[in-house]
Amino acid sequence: MLLTLTTTLEPATDLGFLLHKHPDRVQRFDQAYGAAHVFYPEADRARCTAALLLDVDPVRLVRTRGRNSPDFSLGQYVNDRPYAASSLLASAMAGVFRTAMRGRCDARPELAASPIPLEITLPALPARGGPAQVERFFAPLGWRVAATPVPLDPAFPAWGDSRYVTLTLTGERRLSDALNQLYVLLPVLDDAKHYWMAPDEVDKLIRAGEGWLASHPDRAAITRRYLANRRALVRTALGRLADSDDSPEDALDRHDIEEEAPATEPAATDAASEQAGEPEVAAATPLAERRIQAVAEELRRADARRVIDLGAGSGKLVARLLQDAFFTEVTGADVSYRAVEAAERRLRRHLRPHRDAERAAGVFQASLTYADDRFHGYDAAVLMEVVEHVDPPRLGAVEHVVFGDARPRVVIVTTPNVEHNVRYEGLAPGAMRHSDHRFEWTRAEFRAWADRVAAEHGYRVRHVPVGDDDPEVGPPTQMGVFTR
Repeated sequence: MLLTLTTTLEPATDLGFLLHKHPDRVQRFDQAYGAAHVFYPEADRARCTAALLLDVDPVRLVRTRGRNSPDFSLGQYVNDRPYAASSLLASAMAGVFRTAMRGRCDARPELAASPIPLEITLPALPARGGPAQVERFFAPLGWRVAATPVPLDPAFPAWGDSRYVTLTLTGERRLSDALNQLYVLLPVLDDAKHYWMAPDEVDKLIRAGEGWLASHPDRAAITRRYLANRRALVRTALGRLADSDDSPEDALDRHDIEEEAPATEPAATDAASEQAGEPEVAAATPLAERRIQAVAEELRRADARRVIDLGAGSGKLVARLLQDAFFTEVTGADVSYRAVEAAERRLRRHLRPHRDAERAAGVFQASLTYADDRFHGYDAAVLMEVVEHVDPPRLGAVEHVVFGDARPRVVIVTTPNVEHNVRYEGLAPGAMRHSDHRFEWTRAEFRAWADRVAAEHGYRVRHVPVGDDDPEVGPPTQMGVFTR
């Protein structure tokens, strides 16, 4: 199977720096199921193409498969795996281009951080759903998509097209983004993986999907296919995506976790193990929604009608509060300009003309580590899933800005309870719920921090669980309501 990457950004041979593979060398990388080769069919100042050729040994592939392989027995020997782009190619990419996928290039750091013109070609890509599905997955990411069906046999056109397409993607993207998108979407389009699904696949998906998957209109379908319709893993992944600033409010809607029909019928033993390990999950209100409801309830209880959301992200809470006539003014602030733009788009969709506009002071860019007069004059400030994104040495500055300088009558802080992480099946031991979290507190750690801040700044604090309060590990989210 073959993948080619071409750029025309001069000097085009800098592609070798980004991939950490020299254009003048042919390199071989052994895989458990064969060998991957990287070479450059063309490399000059104006145009450079890197090729990844995966040579699959069918016998070695069979020997590396576990007893729970999803393929039927004969299919292990007679299949398209040596020829068609699939999870095998994605796995090889993760090993061969590991540093490039992380966006690291010490020799050309500014180039690694910048979009470059790219043309990506896959001569044979299995595509369940056909060219339309390929377009649906790649086009929202900014790619121009050319997916040409491959006929079953050119000599017999009446036989029609196969399930394969020749795919060409063109556009300007960071190379690391392009590689991570391919890493996720190749097995998603094939709708099959060459290895059994483990809980750490959720971490792989979240890591590779950072910055694009949460906002993708088909994030639920992508997540289901990538995780082979394993309900517990899908629910965990969608929950973590819903905590991302870029994800829409409905990221955990009930229909998002309904299963698609599998591409092939699993073996009976696999179905039995699936049922044993994956009990039916009753529909429940997503944690992100319960968190918003809990914050709104506490604001109403405190009669806080003028509210500022500090760390507003994409504006979910601001938009929700504006739908409630109880609140007379709602404002948001975030350090990320991209988040501010997303929040403004959300508010334009949700605001009712001539009714909500006068209550919405908008969303502006600001840092919580610097005192700002625009934070003053509100009944309440909300820091919903914010403090864990702050580097611990800078947390004192946030405390001063919010509790010492702005000093609203009410401050509400929510943050993950790290003890509850063991209940997330797809979260690796010791891992945090989001790649940008600087820390996650236990209940005792959060209580100690909240009690100290309240005492130092003249507040009282009440601790409230958010989500199901597990008798052993506590709720998934912990909330402190500070009043003075």
